[in-house]
Amino acid sequence: MRVFSYGGGVQSTAALVLAATGRIDFPVFLFANVGNDSEDPATLVYLEQYAKPYAALHGIQLDELDRVRRDGTTETLYGRLTREGSRSLPIPVRMSNGAPGTRSCTADFKIKVIGRWLKAHGASADKPATVGVGISLDEIERVNNRRSEPYERTVYPLLDHAPPLRRHDCARIITAAGLPVPPKSACWFCPFRRPATWAETRRDRPELFRRACDLENLLNARRTALGKDPVWLTRFNRPLALAVTAAQDMLPGFDPADDALCDNGACFT
Repeated sequence: MRVFSYGGGVQSTAALVLAATGRIDFPVFLFANVGNDSEDPATLVYLEQYAKPYAALHGIQLDELDRVRRDGTTETLYGRLTREGSRSLPIPVRMSNGAPGTRSCTADFKIKVIGRWLKAHGASADKPATVGVGISLDEIERVNNRRSEPYERTVYPLLDHAPPLRRHDCARIITAAGLPVPPKSACWFCPFRRPATWAETRRDRPELFRRACDLENLLNARRTALGKDPVWLTRFNRPLALAVTAAQDMLPGFDPADDALCDNGACFT
């Protein structure tokens, strides 16, 4: 079994083009949707308008997977965060000291969801599936933190390509296939979003930015009630609405390289 973990972004879509044109061997692509209320709306639009039709046209199976509870209902990441009485903080919020908090969002809503599909289709420790991950050369440090599960063998087709592909190479591959380049995929409230991305969201999608501010306020209202320190969606130790201005000239000394990314390749690809 050979499947590709499709993140909905530039690298994964380039891999889809490579698979469709016979340059890599992955007949199945799996998109773990953390929730229609959680994924960036632009990613979901791209998935429906471009990725799925392109995959179908070229005989690639692109399955969209949800996190399903034991009672058969679908759980979303935003739903878990906002559920009444919830104390869960599964996203990597910034703590008051500036450090990122622990997270379970990637494991619960990406890795386990795809793992459940793999095991349901025959993957096991004795017969592991080959799972492609869309990490490009300019993000090679993310490979070191990717932990494979017993039922999978992780490979990196963009790095194995001759020559290895960078993000801008992936964009060219997508454009050459006649597709628009997708936006970077991530939850619209992800604390790993770069400050420049938050600034663009405030400028171009003010309603979505307001929803992120509301979510941050909700999380902190609960923490105040519990006598806990506040948490933030950016590293600037203050509310999102104050930390980000609606422009790309963000803050003095801002360096994009300082920002973290999800370290196992399940998001932002």
